[in-house]
Amino acid sequence: MANALTTSSVLSRPSSKQNSWKLTLGIVFMSQIFCAVGFSMIFPFLPLYIEDLGSTMGLSIEFLAGMVIAVQGFTMMIAAPIWGIVADRFGRKRMVLRAMLGGAVILAMMGLVQSAEQLILLRAVQGLITGTVSANNALVAAATPRKRVGFAMGMLQVGLWTGVAIGPLIGGVLADMFGYNVPFFITATLLFVAGLTISFGINEDFKPPKNPVKINPSAILGEWKHILSTSGVGMVYFMRFLTGLARTIIIPIAPLFVVSLIAEDVGSMNTYAGLVLAVSSATSTIGAVYLGNLGDKISHKTVLFWSSVAAAILYVPQVFVGDVWQLLILQGLAGIAAGGLVAAPSALLARFTDKGEAGAVYGLDNSVIAGARAVAPLFGATVAILFGMRGTFAASALVFAIIAYITWFYLPKDTLEKPKNDSKVA
Repeated sequence: MANALTTSSVLSRPSSKQNSWKLTLGIVFMSQIFCAVGFSMIFPFLPLYIEDLGSTMGLSIEFLAGMVIAVQGFTMMIAAPIWGIVADRFGRKRMVLRAMLGGAVILAMMGLVQSAEQLILLRAVQGLITGTVSANNALVAAATPRKRVGFAMGMLQVGLWTGVAIGPLIGGVLADMFGYNVPFFITATLLFVAGLTISFGINEDFKPPKNPVKINPSAILGEWKHILSTSGVGMVYFMRFLTGLARTIIIPIAPLFVVSLIAEDVGSMNTYAGLVLAVSSATSTIGAVYLGNLGDKISHKTVLFWSSVAAAILYVPQVFVGDVWQLLILQGLAGIAAGGLVAAPSALLARFTDKGEAGAVYGLDNSVIAGARAVAPLFGATVAILFGMRGTFAASALVFAIIAYITWFYLPKDTLEKPKNDSKVA
């Protein structure tokens, strides 16, 4: 990780080398927005697209709706660590181009599929090839001075969530106006433009290591064992998984549920489905920023507990909604609480571990998140088959309640650090 942060991209003007990271950040920031808008654009109607395509194998729509979400997370969980190793050997810019231009081809092909099974297969390939967020992070981290890495990473998160907030609504509107195929082609175009911008706008001064570090499986496993044995870390990872599970259970079902609420106005179903996901993403962003700062003052354990309690309470009435606007309001409010569930575990991992372990700690964290994203849709589809679509909201509420219980009784105390320059502060 230290080697990764010592490399930097340079401008075509040598005199501007000191500020070249700002240009790199600016270009990647815009590309991040394009990619986030594109990928999140297709999310609102993926289950509806599955229903429209139909199955050639006679599988249930609920199962296929879960698979189309889960399979991409599963393959990305496997591929991401491998691409990270390749990036350290051949350059981060190449990995960004691989993710964006390869994603453009795959997304365009998704607009041409003839069955749900073909779409699911391409989603699996997408997980193996794309990973634009991690590739962008690596490129910017390698180009940015250490003292400004925090600022740069924060800006990329702003770009990511900006795109995630507006993409679903745009995708829903486009699907209603032009059909399901068009958003895939537009997403492919956005990824292609983002890739060209990176290709011509950034000149990475990458120097491969003279003596590449050999990947020793036993050493890696030993480091992971050490991290997981640290007090509180294993519990935080478990809660991270549960949080991802609770938030993603409804993803494959939400669009179908929205349709059931507005059956008399079918022409706007994709727009409403996109609006529900967009509002939830936007309020989660606000919640993550505010509750993350609040946790620095009152402890992240406290924020995690009350955020999970609030989320559980707000998901219960969603079981009984009778109108899409009721769902929209409750999802927006629950999104604020869910924001605390995103920020608090990241901060707790930093509190419970040493700074020198950050790469391995958050690498494991990313794997846990991807694993939850792979399992949750299948779990949600199973719940929907057994208990109906409204049952998925009850399941989410239950998982949030479990998180609150574990936080209160089993999570170690989050000790706030005292200001170093003021020994009198209590």
